Amino acid sequence: MCSFQAIDLPNDVLQGPCQARHAIISAMILVTGGTGFIGQALIRHLVEAGHQVRTLIRPSRRSPRLPLGVPVEVAVAGLGDERGLRAAMVGVDTIYHLAGVERRGAEADLLDVDVRGTQTVLNAALDAGVDRFFYLSHLGADRASAYPIFKAKAIAEEQLRRSEIDYTIMRTAVVFGPDDGFSISLAQLLSSTPFVFFVPGDGDTLIQPLWVEDLVTCLAWALEDDDTRRQVYEIGGPEYLPLREVVMIIMGVLGSRRTILSVSPPYLRALTVLLEYVLPASPASVYWIDYMAANRTCQLDTIPRVFNLMPSRFSHRLAYLEGRDWRLHFLRTAFRRRN
Repeated sequence: MCSFQAIDLPNDVLQGPCQARHAIISAMILVTGGTGFIGQALIRHLVEAGHQVRTLIRPSRRSPRLPLGVPVEVAVAGLGDERGLRAAMVGVDTIYHLAGVERRGAEADLLDVDVRGTQTVLNAALDAGVDRFFYLSHLGADRASAYPIFKAKAIAEEQLRRSEIDYTIMRTAVVFGPDDGFSISLAQLLSSTPFVFFVPGDGDTLIQPLWVEDLVTCLAWALEDDDTRRQVYEIGGPEYLPLREVVMIIMGVLGSRRTILSVSPPYLRALTVLLEYVLPASPASVYWIDYMAANRTCQLDTIPRVFNLMPSRFSHRLAYLEGRDWRLHFLRTAFRRRN
């Protein structure tokens, strides 16, 4: 089943019987995963550009976390609810499929959400005659990967490429910004662990941090460019950074000092799994560790060349980490269940 309602504040509670609106709105955009930090930024960007946006949220007793002061319609349906998805796509012209489950860590069901969920959304989109389908993937997506998240993303990509829909797949480097699962996790861990900080291997794994606002700008601009149809793009920030340097940059922002120690990746992964079971909302997840197991980079010129945009440097966009007690934040949230 499905429920639509135009709302302006994320604390609004959906009221009334579960029924679809009768009026069909043209050129509607549906965003899945709209309560995530990337989804919230994308919704705000699309609305500011004049688009009508509807976001899909899964049934929950909690009020949806949506951008403050942004008018957006809400459709309540799970990714496995075909009837609800069809209702959510009434009048929809474009889908941005951002929904994923990796932030739930060890509890994540990648097969059910990232693989089967994407297929169900795609089937509903084809039935509804949706014109464009944007999918957010990861650098390193590969069906033969030893890491479950990259295997799942690759299978979902393959579903799109084999379909008749006009897709645009964005394989992104690690994305950072307010409420992310990367820089905020590092800030919490650095603030909560005394004296030392562990990194996998020698800490020389290269990553290419991408500012969330640059990502959503590319996603929005791609909608206006027909040349991006049926294309796969690998995008990242403007620099390659070793993980050790990223940690040092964040330590500088926080004004903290820790000795960085190297740990074998298998041992660190086992420790992370144990920590996740003890702390349901642990800042570190097994998928975070997997992402750091190998270099995750792409060509530096893709965003400037394709989207005519110069992405921001990692060290220039960390003001959101300043002035907060991340240790207290960790203590308040670590035992909560993940959303």
